[in-house]
Amino acid sequence: MIYEISEVDSAEYVVVADLWEVSVRETHDFLTEKDILYFKPRMFNAYLPEIDLRCCRDEDHEIIAFLGVEDHKIEMLFVHPDHFGKGIGKLLVNYAIEEMKIIYVDVNEQNHAALRFYVKMGFKTFNRIPLDGFGKPYPILNMTLFQ
Repeated sequence: MIYEISEVDSAEYVVVADLWEVSVRETHDFLTEKDILYFKPRMFNAYLPEIDLRCCRDEDHEIIAFLGVEDHKIEMLFVHPDHFGKGIGKLLVNYAIEEMKIIYVDVNEQNHAALRFYVKMGFKTFNRIPLDGFGKPYPILNMTLFQ
């Protein structure tokens, strides 16, 4: 299958926020329902408009994954669960490295699959922050391609 990487239009933020939620529910089992309900409107209203967004579209031009980048760092990468294991995350990360010149990513320490994925992609942990940016007990690992 051939996938298209393109920019995300602000009119598509609802689709992206919904994709975020379904992906988070599948991969972030450490988050509570209250956490998800807290983050989703912030995703839509605050985070998405502030970062450089790219998405991966299927043959029907539907968004099946997205990537957010700021200051040479992947701020978010989410793939719809129906498309896990198809190389879409790798495709987007390689695009971010080559086209957007990223060298950093932050990963929730409890998201073991994401951590394994980024290590496989060549990232190494250089710092651990015990609380996330909201003061919640979800440690963040700062990772880089270079060390």
